[in-house]
Amino acid sequence: MPESMFAEKPTLKGERVTLCPIGLEHLDGLVELVSDPEVGRLTGSHGTFEVDRLRAWYATRGEHADRLDLVIMADGEVVGEIVLNELDAHNLSCNLRIALIGPRAFGKGYGTEAIELLLAHAFTATPIHRISLGVYTFNERARHVYKKIGFVEEGVERDALLWDGEWHDAVLMSVLRPEWQSRSGSLA
Repeated sequence: MPESMFAEKPTLKGERVTLCPIGLEHLDGLVELVSDPEVGRLTGSHGTFEVDRLRAWYATRGEHADRLDLVIMADGEVVGEIVLNELDAHNLSCNLRIALIGPRAFGKGYGTEAIELLLAHAFTATPIHRISLGVYTFNERARHVYKKIGFVEEGVERDALLWDGEWHDAVLMSVLRPEWQSRSGSLA
């Protein structure tokens, strides 16, 4: 059944990172992630988060068969999270979201490897055909990584984010199963 295509919550291992199903054992690292002002800016998150609400949120991630929430671990510590959400089961598409914890995670290849692991899982273990994301134009580092992995820019949402009194555009990007197969050499 397509609506439950993310019911399985795998652990995905790479050379630098391991993606694990999010659980309460990761709460301290995830609180650090969502409390980081730079993460807030890069993701356009204006709100603040109470620990009790985060605990309740993360405690239920494994119960949702229409999304896949994974924590990014490196050297035994939480360095970020990566999520497939906004599942459109009828059109076999979903959204990808990723956030890394500041300086200890930036520039080390963790994000690139996490996205590659998740794309490989999605395109080989599920019927997903299209994975999309949005990235703000000021986040050139992320845009570069997404392009390198194979995401294609599709359009721009003008003035999508008001941050510190300034408007910022969001670039819409996606990767399709056949494109991923061609780049990866996979027949999945």
